[in-house]
Amino acid sequence: MTGTSLKNNTFVFIDTSALFALVNRSDADHERARQCLSSLSNDNTTLVISNFILSETYTLILYKIGRTTALQVVNGLFETCELERVSEDDEEHAWRIINDFDDKDFSYVDATTFAVMTRLGITKAFSFDEHFNQYPPVQRIPEL
Repeated sequence: MTGTSLKNNTFVFIDTSALFALVNRSDADHERARQCLSSLSNDNTTLVISNFILSETYTLILYKIGRTTALQVVNGLFETCELERVSEDDEEHAWRIINDFDDKDFSYVDATTFAVMTRLGITKAFSFDEHFNQYPPVQRIPEL
């Protein structure tokens, strides 16, 4: 997918917060995450993930749930999602986002996600992270 422009809404970027909610049955958003994923699957939506989100997700699940689950989730992501690597240009764009939105506390991973989404023309993100509501080009799903 690298270098491809995806100018339609059949692609949705998936964030760590959604992945963790899907895996963690005690997460407050677990059921909403399951319903959203089911809806996206029924719509034949392609889920896109970056290598940074993959790393963040693996680490979060590793420390919060355990290695076996972390490996299962990441292996499943390789099979079900399109992996898009964060480029050097994306990282430069991420720093511009962080500096331009000085009233927001976007993480570096969030900012790289916004940069990758912009590059690919993806406007929807499956996320429970409020920061995805604070970056104007992004529409967070599920909506509140």
